Amino acid sequence: MNVPYIDHDTIAGVLRMRDLVPRMREAMIDYSAGRTRQPPRRIMEVREHGGFFGGMPAVSPAAMGAKLVAFYPRNADKGLETHMALIALLDRATGRPLVTMDGGLITRMRTAAVTATFIDAVADPGVSSLAILGAGEQAESHLEALALVRNFNDVRLWNRTPERAAALAEKAGGRATDAESAVRNADVVIATTASNEPILDGSWLKPGAKVVSVGWSGADGSELDAATMANTVIVDSREGALVESGNVRRWDAVIHAELGEILGKTAAVNAADTVVFDSIGMACQDLAAASLVAEKLDLREPTQKRFPATAGNPWKCLENCKSNVFEGFPKRG
Repeated sequence: MNVPYIDHDTIAGVLRMRDLVPRMREAMIDYSAGRTRQPPRRIMEVREHGGFFGGMPAVSPAAMGAKLVAFYPRNADKGLETHMALIALLDRATGRPLVTMDGGLITRMRTAAVTATFIDAVADPGVSSLAILGAGEQAESHLEALALVRNFNDVRLWNRTPERAAALAEKAGGRATDAESAVRNADVVIATTASNEPILDGSWLKPGAKVVSVGWSGADGSELDAATMANTVIVDSREGALVESGNVRRWDAVIHAELGEILGKTAAVNAADTVVFDSIGMACQDLAAASLVAEKLDLREPTQKRFPATAGNPWKCLENCKSNVFEGFPKRG
């Protein structure tokens, strides 16, 4: 059995945030409606290197499969990616492996796309100021995704390394500043750090601010403080948050609703309230994004399509599939 592998560059050539945001909306609604089966992720600590290794399986209306993910926060200091992943899709009817693909870009993009669905659902259409804490890959992805749902003309950036914040601010047309100045009076605040200790003080938040935390650092770490988590809290998964979210567990936060319930209109928030979305990431999000990639590459109907023999070269299999998306991309021999 020759299973195609899709690499980072190929995914980057076909996956677009504008297509991903509506897919994430569907995935979250399906999960909260009970149409997706997904256990909490299983995490192992790689203590000697300060890392985490986990498995994330799911069966959803979009796909069946799993993601293997490695999270190494210290990699940021080495100039390496902090999140690395491999995603596998399987045929729901037979269990046959269909395709594997790099999960790094998918993880970054789907996380930001989910945030965009939250902001689009709960933030006033006229919001204009955005604060992002952190200046890494997630910060960049969030700038792209949020631009699809709101028009931010005041973008403030903070990072523990001021030079990184300044570089991203120049690229994004924003301004680098200290954390408190970034957050004060911001309509939307996004925390993208891997900090084990709070980097956001809830007293800085304006009433009615919409806050998102995507900087997961384990079940006991928290980049948000108790005051922030005392507001209305939305999670992607109740079951997952109670097991995996340091923001929820550390401060005994009360979960108001799942994001899929808000998007599916089976729950609601007061628009005037300060609302926090604690996003830990879910397998169903990864599989929905991976399924979109496979769809773009015409690899989504495995029971009806026989992949050509590849003599051990999965790239050749992809070249032979009826798609012209590889024009302009380097081929592997």
